[in-house]
Amino acid sequence: MTFTGFGTGASGFLAALAKDNSKRFFDAHRQEYEEAVRQPLEDLLGEAEPAYGPGRVMRPNRDVRFSADKSPYKTSASLWAGSVGGVYLSLSAQHLEVGGGLYEPSRDQLARGRAALDAVPTAASRLSEIVDALVSAGFEMAGPSLKTAPRGYDREHPQIELLRLKHYAALRTLPVDASPDEIRHAWTAVEPLIDWVGEHVGAAKSWP
Repeated sequence: MTFTGFGTGASGFLAALAKDNSKRFFDAHRQEYEEAVRQPLEDLLGEAEPAYGPGRVMRPNRDVRFSADKSPYKTSASLWAGSVGGVYLSLSAQHLEVGGGLYEPSRDQLARGRAALDAVPTAASRLSEIVDALVSAGFEMAGPSLKTAPRGYDREHPQIELLRLKHYAALRTLPVDASPDEIRHAWTAVEPLIDWVGEHVGAAKSWP
């Protein structure tokens, strides 16, 4: 189906779930979840995958095995599509977070990204241009960054701000009722970052 945006039912369901985060509530309102939250995300994913790569809608259940908070369900819903880098959207009762890039790179990915920033001047200048453009457009780089220099790099390195990044991803906040075109525009804006990751970071070879 064609993605037409998120209606008031999506934010209403998630707000109600935050107040009654129980299996009883979720089971009683499962149809509402499927129609207002899950199906629009699946429709949007169907649009994203041909452009950015395979993806998925994240399951609503929380992993509570190692958490003191035993609430069974997430109070937001999200999707991801891409290969190395990709696009992301998270829906909450209050807003959308839309963007992409590479979040939580593996150690070898982060090492390759930092090596490129250190040794390839064009890689550093290009990422600097991308970050500046995204920030100017209302995005925030995913963080937080390291407080000091990564191991093996001088704190006075000319690219220290980029070297401190722990993620190569950027997000922008939009209203829940943002139009499909606004979401597409946000994804288009992060495509240079996705391309940079593909060229200078590459796929993970180890984890974490």
